[in-house]
Amino acid sequence: MTRDPLGRFTALTREWFTGTFAEPTPAQAEAWSAIADGDNTLVIAPTGSGKTLAAFLWAIDRLATAEPGPAPSGTRVLYVSPLKALAVDVERNLRTPLTGIARVAERRGVPAPNVTVGVRSGDTPPAQRRALIANPPDVVITTPESLFLMLTSAARETLAGVQTVIVDEIHAIAGG
Repeated sequence: MTRDPLGRFTALTREWFTGTFAEPTPAQAEAWSAIADGDNTLVIAPTGSGKTLAAFLWAIDRLATAEPGPAPSGTRVLYVSPLKALAVDVERNLRTPLTGIARVAERRGVPAPNVTVGVRSGDTPPAQRRALIANPPDVVITTPESLFLMLTSAARETLAGVQTVIVDEIHAIAGG
């Protein structure tokens, strides 16, 4: 690959990544090239190769650089994963980069990206479910079962503007 895998990210994201990791993994470099070109992308690589971070980081970077203007209504990134993977993936691959990029912005004296995140699982209390409908976050993290419930309820309207869908642990859900 002749292109810098991080070259299509914003400066804030590049600085966070290079300050956190030695270099992108081959899976990340290839995924970012395909995703940045607008291709539907299936990343197949061993556990620990950074597949989920590859998808989340590109989505975060795009959300953080959205053009100023009226806020789009609804969720723009949908992450679907079996329940057992949610807690670890959300913390490591979404919250950590969001926090890190915000710290880089703070050090540079520029506004931090305001990316909102919501989680919808079987354990989500009814009040929080209603809040996800009333004020949809930029990113919704959910399970296949909860996604089905969202699609068959009033919540489906909040997903009409989804631009990115990340399906993790696809082998665990492909059969169903």
